[in-house]
Amino acid sequence: MLDKRSGKIAYAVMSFGGFLGIGERYHPLPWATLKYDTRQGGYVVGIAIKQLQKAPTFAANETPVWGDRAYETRIHDYYKTASYWG
Repeated sequence: MLDKRSGKIAYAVMSFGGFLGIGERYHPLPWATLKYDTRQGGYVVGIAIKQLQKAPTFAANETPVWGDRAYETRIHDYYKTASYWG
């Protein structure tokens, strides 16, 4: 997810849970929660499964409230990361 105003990466959205696409939830992860691992050639997330299961999510048929500071603050507060807007 890109922030429209700054053009900076705001979130990575990861799917988790469900089976064959049924019950799958999407997790907006603040970009600061990802670290690039040169050995794996990609980004990794150091979040325990139990923490991820309780994290803010949305379903494929739901529209997140991007741009709503209260919604985005809840995500950043959960992961204990600074907001990207300052």
